[in-house]
Amino acid sequence: MSFIETLDNLALKKSELVERFENLIAPKSDQALEAMAQASRSLTRQNFGRTMRLFAPLYLSNECINNCRYCGFSRDNPILRVTLDVDEVVAEGQHLAHQGFRQILLVAGEHPKFVSRDYLAECVRALAPDFSSISIEVGPMETEDYVPVVEAGAEGLVVYQETYNRGIYAEMHTAGPKRDFNFRLDCAERGYAAGFRRLGIGALIGLSRWQDEAIALAAHLEHLFKHCWQAQITVSVPRLRPAVGGFRPLFSMTDRELAQLVCALRITFPQLGIVLSTRERAPLRDSLALIGVTMMSAGSHTEPGGYTRRGREHLHQTVRGRIVAPEYHDDEDQLATAQFEISDERSPAEIAAVLRRRGLEPVWKDWDQALCGA
Repeated sequence: MSFIETLDNLALKKSELVERFENLIAPKSDQALEAMAQASRSLTRQNFGRTMRLFAPLYLSNECINNCRYCGFSRDNPILRVTLDVDEVVAEGQHLAHQGFRQILLVAGEHPKFVSRDYLAECVRALAPDFSSISIEVGPMETEDYVPVVEAGAEGLVVYQETYNRGIYAEMHTAGPKRDFNFRLDCAERGYAAGFRRLGIGALIGLSRWQDEAIALAAHLEHLFKHCWQAQITVSVPRLRPAVGGFRPLFSMTDRELAQLVCALRITFPQLGIVLSTRERAPLRDSLALIGVTMMSAGSHTEPGGYTRRGREHLHQTVRGRIVAPEYHDDEDQLATAQFEISDERSPAEIAAVLRRRGLEPVWKDWDQALCGA
């Protein structure tokens, strides 16, 4: 059974697991929340030890054919855009490898003309010698289109539903293939059928009530653990950050509520990987690392070419989807436009040092394709 049916009936029928999760995210006293944090910390140590996986996003392209009101890459935003060629992607990758990373996430806007199946496979093949774990976060594709990317060496697929509320989803996505809610919702299972061994899902906090998103997300996780049981499952709950276009979140979530959600996810799904990006402030990331988070990005750039300043000669501007010559202001850095602003600007080495001081062990590599060899 597809998760579509489960989601559409969630208001009327919740599993026992989802009901327990719903109780965990209900308002709690300080004492009750502290008890949740202690339980979450204990379960994290039991299932993951004291390790923290570190990864970096590598943006390939900020071209996009979708209009998403909250995203800096949205088609109608008049931004500087670029798609890195494979040599430029390799240069970005080598910069990250020199910093210690062996796990990267390739990110791109959705534009099949620029970011095709074959382009992705070529990028993965070129990066594979330097990285033991390569994941992708791009526009959803069919299973047969994922297969060449997996065969090239990618082992992880990340796709966030953004919001599980169909009405709000329609309001936020006004043009482009991303308007197809159901196609996106089933994406993780298509990726699993193609052979990805890691699957990551998430909801973008700020488009709907975080409690409603969290309940739907928990139901989705339960579904994936049942139907994609051979894959490692991760989840992310990123809060909206400022981006080109000036979109302001419709709903808020406090740091305390985010901490409660992390604890609830860990208690409900002890073996779930929980991801925290540089969207969040450094002190909060340091605290959440101790109670439930198991994977963190570090030293991130959210624009193509951000690590090495590659791709500047290919820059162009788009105005309502039309390519025009770029225009620069005197004080403007001639780089492609970022997807959103980050909050934690510490270097990977600084973050690793903080983790060690707090009794955690940064893990730069936890997988190698050679393990699948004959």
